[in-house]
Amino acid sequence: MKPTEPTEFTLLPDLAVRTLGGAVIWASDESFAEKENLIRPEASTHQAATFGHKGQVYDGWETRRRRRPHGDAPGPDDCDTAIVRLGVPGVVRGVIVDTAWFTGNYPPEISVEAIAVQGYPPADQIAALDGWTPLVARARVVGDTANAFGVESDRRFTHVRLRIHPDGGVARLRVHGEAKPDPRWLDSGPFDLAALENGGRVADCSNRFYSHPQNLLMPGRARVMGDGWETARRRTSGNDWVRVRLAGTGILTSAEIDTSYFLSNSPGAAALTGIRPDGSEVELLPRTDLLPDARHRFPLTPADSVEQVRLDVYPDGGLARLRLYGTLTDAARDELRGNTA
Repeated sequence: MKPTEPTEFTLLPDLAVRTLGGAVIWASDESFAEKENLIRPEASTHQAATFGHKGQVYDGWETRRRRRPHGDAPGPDDCDTAIVRLGVPGVVRGVIVDTAWFTGNYPPEISVEAIAVQGYPPADQIAALDGWTPLVARARVVGDTANAFGVESDRRFTHVRLRIHPDGGVARLRVHGEAKPDPRWLDSGPFDLAALENGGRVADCSNRFYSHPQNLLMPGRARVMGDGWETARRRTSGNDWVRVRLAGTGILTSAEIDTSYFLSNSPGAAALTGIRPDGSEVELLPRTDLLPDARHRFPLTPADSVEQVRLDVYPDGGLARLRLYGTLTDAARDELRGNTA
């Protein structure tokens, strides 16, 4: 399998990223650089001739040089391994194995597998499990490159295993896909149907010049302006927008539009439009003025059930978060139970 150019799957959220709750729970070796670097949200950085007690400091995961007795052929387990617990279980649509800054010490080949685990077993038990499903067959990669691989599987997974053959360094591992959380958490009352951790995702947007619109749906509060979604300055007529696919068809009762940290570049106004399963639209929030650096909360009059919501911003600018609270329909709840079984 050969790496490809990043494709449409990069529009989907990274289910492994630390800010979504991902964690690198186990690694066979991390002699030169820590496994936790694999899922840091920011791009890898590098400063040449920066040496610590383990050698050149790398913003990634790097293992020791493997040595075999003279004459021994490599075996199936002659590789190093890192296991990532996804921040949200889901269906994986694509993987990026980024070898940024690793030029003479990247692994020549990689493979990626996944598994679905119930409960919270210890990391060493997960590492010993059989039954891992291949997502990316053993494939060649290039150094200092975001090596992208599409994945063809509709199964739901909770953990991903990266294997590097035989050793070396990887800067970042991105696992793009559709969140499929445990539906038991969705039965307790109104919740944020747009949140990535609940299964919502951005379906489309007009512009993502400065930052990705999936940031709108991340957990918690934004910490800086770069944690949100910001468009380029619009020089033509019209306005920017983002369309969100909810965790399931539901009835919305309230919304939060957060412009925190956007001081001189927040939108002047916003509106929310619901999209029914048949494609027709219903107004949820009319065009409403917004303040900079503020959390705006709006009650919504319960209307027909909707499966998507379009947020229009006028004319452009940046937002930190979007929350859309409501309840699932019975049919949507039954469908989610079936999809995550």
